[in-house]
This record gives sequence, structure tokens and C-alpha cells, in this order.
Amino acid sequence: MKTWPIIRLFRYGAAIVLILAWSCKENKTEERGNLNKSRTTEADKGVKLVILGTVQDAGSPQLGCKKSCCADLYNKPDPARKVVSLGLVDKEARKRFLLEATPDITSQLHNLNRIANTSVDQMPDGVFLTHAHIGHYTGLMYFGKEAVNAFEVPVYAMPRMIDFLKNNGPWDQLVKQKNIVLKGISGDTIKRLTPSLSIVTVSVPHRDEYSETVGYRIKGPAKKALFIPDIDKWSRWERDIATLIAEVDYAFLDATFFNGEELNTRDLSQIPHPFVVESMTLFNSLPPAQKQKIYFIHFNHTNPLLSPESKEYKKVISNGFRVAEFGEEFEL
Repeated sequence: MKTWPIIRLFRYGAAIVLILAWSCKENKTEERGNLNKSRTTEADKGVKLVILGTVQDAGSPQLGCKKSCCADLYNKPDPARKVVSLGLVDKEARKRFLLEATPDITSQLHNLNRIANTSVDQMPDGVFLTHAHIGHYTGLMYFGKEAVNAFEVPVYAMPRMIDFLKNNGPWDQLVKQKNIVLKGISGDTIKRLTPSLSIVTVSVPHRDEYSETVGYRIKGPAKKALFIPDIDKWSRWERDIATLIAEVDYAFLDATFFNGEELNTRDLSQIPHPFVVESMTLFNSLPPAQKQKIYFIHFNHTNPLLSPESKEYKKVISNGFRVAEFGEEFEL
């Protein structure tokens, strides 16, 4: 009988030890949870630009192409050869934007959502179009009722581009069915996308059969980018491209044709673009740091810059410039 209090005291003591141990475990678990939460929050911050495509409108290989640059690609497609597009991600604001709506929009939006750690079925928070040539807007069709049947995806475009979409089928159906909602933009106006991300429209000279043509200046919290996938010739522009390059950290510039010899079946005067050799000559006097900002993009299927093994690709790199690569990410 005398030992009973001792046993009871022992049990009470053991219980207290267990309670303290459990409390300590909970505190440590909570600390780890807070730490993981903090790390997750840090990982979710930041603004990125990602290259979702680098190829000219008609892709690679191109329909009807008999040249050696296409021969192997019919049976063994290169998954990196997507039509030119950029993606913007603001992880903290949980926003994603596409620059261009290309025929490859399905895989491009999937890649953008993956980078943003967003569900694959989420539509973009906005699509910015440059002009009405096939590779730059026809991806809008996948927002329609024959496909995902999206609801009011914001599509930003210039006035003539908006009129074209509203008044021509099948694009007008997207508007009437409210798959997309058209948002007007104008030259040199700033559009704030998130507290950390904004975009400015830049008008450029190009073949404007159905719409104006624009590029974009993109501003993140720390860095800026310039995107001009299509322009006739630098000399036809009233703006100084070298000045614009100096104002940004990355410049993604039209490189449709390497030179005038690669497309020997077409009259290049009817499809003017700055040849890469012309651009390199124009930019040759820039300081090395300025040259390194230039990323050539928008490659025709005949352009040897699509092959890192080509002598033309190596020449561009040796001259101090860069070639845009599918999947590259850039902090803004």
C-alpha cells in the first residue's frame, strides 16, 4: 500500500515527459512547416520570360518542302521546333501571359503552365498579338467550341487587328461565343499586367495586309526585354534599333532569313525581313555587352541557325551574338 503513491507519481511523471516531448515535436514540426512554407513562398516569387517557340509562322518542316533541311523532320519531328512565341510568368501574382497565339499553342500553354506550377487546364491571363500573319494569331482557334471552349480569354491587339477578328470568320465566332474578349492596345502605351510586370506596344513597319504590326517592350521588377519577331528592314523604321537595344537587357529580334540565298524559290522583295548577315553588320560596332543582349529569333525552316552544328550558327556566336533556344528562361 505504501508503494502506491510512488507508482502513481512515476506514472504522472512519465505522462508529463510524454506531453513535453509531444509538445516539442509539434513545435519542431510547426517550425519545419513554417520553413517549408517560407521556402515555397520564395520559390513562388519572381517574374520570368520563357521562349516557347523560335520558328517562322509555317513551322519546320514546312508544307511541301523538298529541301534537305526538311527531309529527316517529316519522320522524326524535332519537339523543340515550335512557332515563335514568348511566355511571361509572374509567380507571386499567379499570372501567365502569352505573346502570340501560334498553331503550337496547345503545347506552348502546357509548358507555360508547367513553369508557373499551374494546373494544365488553366487558360492564360492574357494573349498579346503582334499582327495578322498566320503563325501569330491562328492559335486562337483552339479557344473555340471545337476545342477547349474557353470563356473570355483576354486577347490584346491593335485596332485593325481587333476589327479583323471581329468581322471575319471563324474568328468572329470566338468573340460572339465569348471564348475570347478583345482588349484594345495602342502604340507606345504602357499596359500594367501585375504590380511587377508591364508591357509597352511598339509599332513596326511590316506587310500589313490585314492588321498593324507591333513588337513589345517588357518590363519586370529588375530587367527589361524587347520582342520584335517581324519587321521589314531596320532601315525602314523611324526608330533607332540600337537605342532600343541599349535600353533593355534582352532583345529578341527578327532573324527569319540568314541571307538572301537560302530561299531560292521565292521573291524575297515580297517578303522582306532583315537578313541575319545584315543585322550583324548593323550591330557590329556595338560594344560586346550590347551584342550579348541580342537573341536572334523567328527562323524560317531554311535558316541554318536552326542547327547549332551549322557554320552560320557558329559564326553568329563567334561574332558575339546569341541564338534564341526553345525552353530558355530569363529572369525579369
